[in-house]
Amino acid sequence: MAARSRKRQSNGGHPIRTLFIVLFLVASVWFASLYMRIDRVANEDQAQPSDAIAVFGAAQYVGHPSPVFHARLDKVVSLYRRDMAPLIITLGGSADGRTGRTEGGVGRDYLLAQGVPYDRIIAETESIDTEQQSEILADIARQRGWKRVIVVSDGTHLFRIRALCRRQGLNVLTSPRAPFGNLSGWGHFERVAHEMLSYTFLRMHVEAGWAKRWMEGREEF
Repeated sequence: MAARSRKRQSNGGHPIRTLFIVLFLVASVWFASLYMRIDRVANEDQAQPSDAIAVFGAAQYVGHPSPVFHARLDKVVSLYRRDMAPLIITLGGSADGRTGRTEGGVGRDYLLAQGVPYDRIIAETESIDTEQQSEILADIARQRGWKRVIVVSDGTHLFRIRALCRRQGLNVLTSPRAPFGNLSGWGHFERVAHEMLSYTFLRMHVEAGWAKRWMEGREEF
């Protein structure tokens, strides 16, 4: 009797173990495929003549771009000087507590200092995260009748940006900022993992506050 009872318990556990194995395999395939897609976009510069260039905001300190934001803006200046587009949009409404300066405003001021004319810059200063920036960018593009926009950000960030813009019906070309400093292999993996989970939450329509705050974590260096 005891042997038969143990056999039933063992057999009863098989479906659960099988389910976990299947889920693990599905998740492994999903994340492996996603890693490759994110990495491919991160290493490809699609910039071609377009209607506008949009730079996604990053941290700014007392009116000065962080190194990450600085590198994104320098890429925008390079594209503008190559006549890739006649207009630039600086995105980002997050403000610091000391000056009230926004990412979009600081980005505009940096571009002005680089010789970009004031009437060639649109500073968006209301959005608080990547999803809102994508939505506002798509609204501006629709209002102005733009057909194509170059989007500039960190390489690993661009896959999700492209997905968000396409969801809004906006045709975008991705252009990653230049690397700077010495990013360790672990640091690169953390950035890609962040984007993999963020994109997965997006596809699963996860709207929990903690998930959104985590997904929108910004580089502070």
